[in-house]
Amino acid sequence: MRIIIALIIFSLIILVHEFGHFLLAKLNGICVEEFALGLGPTIFGVRKGETKYSIKCLPFGGCCMMLGEDGDNDDPRAFGSKSPLARFSVLFAGPFFNFILAFVLALFVIGIGGADPAVVGTVDTGSGAYEAGLKPGDRITRLDGSRIYNYREISLYNMMNPEKPDVEVTYVRDGQPDTVTVHRKTGDAGYYILGITMTQDTGQGFFGVIRYSLLEVRYQIKATITSLKYLISGKASLDDLSGPVGIVNMIGDTYEESRSYGPLVVVLNLLSFSILLTANLGVMNLLPLPALDGGRILFVLVEVLRGKRVDPEKEGIIHLVGIVLLLGLMCLIMGNDIRHILIK
Repeated sequence: MRIIIALIIFSLIILVHEFGHFLLAKLNGICVEEFALGLGPTIFGVRKGETKYSIKCLPFGGCCMMLGEDGDNDDPRAFGSKSPLARFSVLFAGPFFNFILAFVLALFVIGIGGADPAVVGTVDTGSGAYEAGLKPGDRITRLDGSRIYNYREISLYNMMNPEKPDVEVTYVRDGQPDTVTVHRKTGDAGYYILGITMTQDTGQGFFGVIRYSLLEVRYQIKATITSLKYLISGKASLDDLSGPVGIVNMIGDTYEESRSYGPLVVVLNLLSFSILLTANLGVMNLLPLPALDGGRILFVLVEVLRGKRVDPEKEGIIHLVGIVLLLGLMCLIMGNDIRHILIK
């Protein structure tokens, strides 16, 4: 069951991403040769007009293959024949559609399950927050000058800043802002915490749901970027990353742990996990690395700056090398996933 659920979630996220490329390609008059779900040999395919729609044997991945995407082609409907703005819009559309999907899913999650505003519910006696004078009902707006809206941003800050016990907390009480320094103390999880719990969501209303759905997308993007910085700084290792196998396992764990609370909780938790995954995919694809959408966008920006396109053959080789390296990294991460499952 966990594998079926994972495949449904993966397929939805990938289809939305590739549909973003597909839609903007069509709108810009670019010939789409194949629109496929999955990788590898084709299991099923049907051609409608100029485009072949396929399902491939490996369920992880997908593609929107455009004419002249990786090479020089003089056809006026080729990807490379279009203006830099048109190509940029096609490349950016995939990640952007992932963010749109995250927003749509968040509407359901927050509309039914509620939001998590950064409002203090309770303050632990003897904690750093208690000693700094924080009280229930205080709305925390900044941590060390960084704007926050969701309670989970406080937890994210605690996890990602284990080296400094003191944090400047800006909050609003009765409409008046104030800033205090909180000396965090080590909690049960082993890292510094403020010593507060969140308040119960009292209902946000129609426009509140929309606002917090947008803020949910913002939070997931922020969490992904923060995690990348954490990895680049050496505070985390590749061993801490999860690939498709690990994600399938986490989806399965989420499903099993939620079943006892009823179908609604199962659906909300799986939708929440899907928000995380689709936002993560959007951010990762915008990284300026060869073969990723961000890497291709970088070449478009270089073309705009120099007034001349980079040799398509050289660009294609760079992206090919990028694909090989990414596949190697994926194999390494999948090996870690399998090892973690076996020793669990």
